[in-house]
Amino acid sequence: METNDKIFKLKGKVFHYTWGGYEFLPALLGVNNIDHKPFAEYWMGAHPLAPSELITRDGMVSLYSFIKEDPDQVISEKVFNRFGELPYLFKVLDVKNILSIQVHPDKEEAEKGFEREEAAGIPINAPYRNYKDKNHKPEMLVALSEFWLLHGFKESSVIEKTLEEVPEFNVLLPFFRREGLKALYRFVMEMEQPEINYMLTNLIKREIRRKNDQELSRDMPGWWVAKLFDNKNEIGDIDKAVFSIYFFNIVHLQPGEGAFQGAGIPHAYMEGQCVELMANSDNVLRAGLTPKHIDVPELMKHTLFESIVPDILTGKEILPGEKIYHCPAADFGIAKIDITASVAYSSRASSLEIFVTVDGGALVNNTLVLKRGEAFAVFAGASYTIEASGNCTMFKAFVPAV
Repeated sequence: METNDKIFKLKGKVFHYTWGGYEFLPALLGVNNIDHKPFAEYWMGAHPLAPSELITRDGMVSLYSFIKEDPDQVISEKVFNRFGELPYLFKVLDVKNILSIQVHPDKEEAEKGFEREEAAGIPINAPYRNYKDKNHKPEMLVALSEFWLLHGFKESSVIEKTLEEVPEFNVLLPFFRREGLKALYRFVMEMEQPEINYMLTNLIKREIRRKNDQELSRDMPGWWVAKLFDNKNEIGDIDKAVFSIYFFNIVHLQPGEGAFQGAGIPHAYMEGQCVELMANSDNVLRAGLTPKHIDVPELMKHTLFESIVPDILTGKEILPGEKIYHCPAADFGIAKIDITASVAYSSRASSLEIFVTVDGGALVNNTLVLKRGEAFAVFAGASYTIEASGNCTMFKAFVPAV
């Protein structure tokens, strides 16, 4: 690698999970979705499962391979000495249907869990494995559209009011008052399927009717519960995660607003498009709404059973056209870059930086032309200037100073 080869266009990987939409990502990436596949996630990074490729003079080269070959030049010596890899994974998501309700472990517990499953001889790709690596997985999202998610438990008084107002939940009220939030959640998560069906079937039918009659709005749990049964002819077995929709905060983000998901915070994305930045990990403990592995005891062990008042982040302007969102994680940082004909953006990368263009087009160092949906990588130490003839919006992933 020559020292002047420090800025490359980057091609990520698409994941076709069933919860994804059919139009947003294909339009963003300039792909004709003739097979009508769901386009859920677009990954940009060096995760071994799906490393991005750099477009070089010698053809397509894996970013993962580039980092392995010369980590100090690509991600910086400081970042490599601390993390041993590119510590983040950058994504664009299109959420059409609610994702699995999940919790992520902290770093110490992830290391313990990984070693425990390794010692037990569980294959790394086993579908029933919880810990695929030793890393934690904090996440930061910034909305590209109106975006809806579940985030942490409601205040106790609000949960108590929910148990009072939902007839099917009345039986749980004395137990909650006596035993508290953790015991309540454990109780509903450990219920047998016949009991869940018995408790929730009439509730589901009522919410479906209310949604059809336009009595519900998206800020109400019933709207999302009813959406789970859109286009279904029968209710069947009811997912226990329905309880979580009533017990968790429903958060509504406007474009440009963000939210951080730390270790132990139960959460689920429900609808909309966003950019997401996370630690380079695949450790997820799931509570439901998924065909993937669910481990309730492990989930309970790592869940933060505290009431959360969601902190909606709007970013802080650091330079003209640049807003940085506060991420309480050393692994990554994220910035929103708005460039106009009169406002260019110049900087010097202290780590590997990945940009994705979400609106408009731009020119980097008078040589690299970017259009909407395209991404590029800047190696550590490279200086750059981004200009545009009109309005252009990009998001930048980076590693904060180490």
